[in-house]
Amino acid sequence: MSTEPQTPPASSTTRTSPRPTGEGLRLDTRKGRWIEHWNPEDTQQWESEGKAIAGRNLRWSIFAEFLGFVVWQLWSIVVVQLPGAGFQLSTSETFWLLSMPSLVGATLRIPYTFMVPKFGGRNWTIVSAMLLLIPSIGLAVCVSNPATPFPVLLAVAALAGFGGGNFASSMANITFFYPAREKGWALGLNAAGGNLGAAVAQLVVPIAVSLTASVVSGAGLGVAGLLWVPLILVAAVGAYRNMDNLASAKGDLAGSVAALKEPHLWIMAFLYIGTFGSFIGFSGVFPKLIKDFFPAYSSFAVGAAALSLAFLGPLVGSLARPYGGRLADRFGGARMAVAAFAAMAVVTLLVIATLPLKNFWLFLVLFLALFTASGFGNGATYRMIPVIFSTSSRAARSGAAPAQTAKLAAAALGLISAIGAYGGFFIPQVLGASSSATGSYVPAFFGFVAAYVLMLAVTAFCYLRKGSLVATSKA
Repeated sequence: MSTEPQTPPASSTTRTSPRPTGEGLRLDTRKGRWIEHWNPEDTQQWESEGKAIAGRNLRWSIFAEFLGFVVWQLWSIVVVQLPGAGFQLSTSETFWLLSMPSLVGATLRIPYTFMVPKFGGRNWTIVSAMLLLIPSIGLAVCVSNPATPFPVLLAVAALAGFGGGNFASSMANITFFYPAREKGWALGLNAAGGNLGAAVAQLVVPIAVSLTASVVSGAGLGVAGLLWVPLILVAAVGAYRNMDNLASAKGDLAGSVAALKEPHLWIMAFLYIGTFGSFIGFSGVFPKLIKDFFPAYSSFAVGAAALSLAFLGPLVGSLARPYGGRLADRFGGARMAVAAFAAMAVVTLLVIATLPLKNFWLFLVLFLALFTASGFGNGATYRMIPVIFSTSSRAARSGAAPAQTAKLAAAALGLISAIGAYGGFFIPQVLGASSSATGSYVPAFFGFVAAYVLMLAVTAFCYLRKGSLVATSKA
């Protein structure tokens, strides 16, 4: 399925009837579903037609990103089932398979950030959705044979990073569609819809694998990848038919380089490692933690299927995210981020304190609270970014036009999402190193507590401290 060039030749251009907006601009649609003169801050344009267009693009963006997260997190549940399928893996190899998709996905978020301005949001959604077919089919092939060498398993797990890259382009695209007053809620919905893919993968895959194995002798893990192929095709076709490209969604390498020079970008990336990095990192290892701490409770029989309760973690974290953005819209993102980090530190300490009780249900409830706090923190920190870059960036302080600061914020959103996603690699690696060195995960948990306390302090100092430019801007 091909995509159209960003600027169609004049001879092949068609226009709808120009429609005046409240500021005298005209909202035109060109061939290839390119919309010109998009201005969500124009109230008349927004209420008359912009809101409906933005909502349609948001819905398909959520669906495509949801499948990206599904593919990104497939290995988190498949790895736990590999020993039962005849694979012999060491502890180190297990944690590498869990962390490699996050490492590659985080890295891909950097180039994916530039794809929307270069190719258009609709066009890149089509391409990025189709790329998900590669890791899905690859997983189905390699896990069907226990003789598959570990390097091959690791390479195919790395390909699942395509799903992680989708987040950066999706979020950068949606931020162009919505006015500043609604960005927190829209970005929260977009992110939450994507994040739900992690929960759905962990819920559906064990059931599908068990049912397939019971019906077809010798079959099983391969269905974990093949199951999603039809939905990926639906997402690509849906984006082709229903999404739009915005001519105003422009960006370039120079803009991203400028964003990289902003101290706020690195501060927010550090905070995002704590919120989203915790969400995606614990999503990846939660099935293994349940299995290691409580092997008798790691799954429950549901007919012929084994249903892992691990899906509840990413589920509650995903559902909490848009509410974190909404509360940040109302009370300020920095305040919500401080509250989230405080809750994450306290809950992690409670996990450590209660582990000797060996109470599965208490462990589960505490981890669900940790996921919820990380979800609220995700929404809050992501809401902070456009506000910070419109008030405290070098461009804003020098009197740059709102469009310029908006582009800077869009570049920052993608870059911060990329850097923050490395938390999904660090958390499994830290837990694996802790287990190998001490035979326990407890030292790693203490390290996470220290990190959350540090992030709380950084947030308060930089964005709530009296005299901070951002403190009065509801960042």
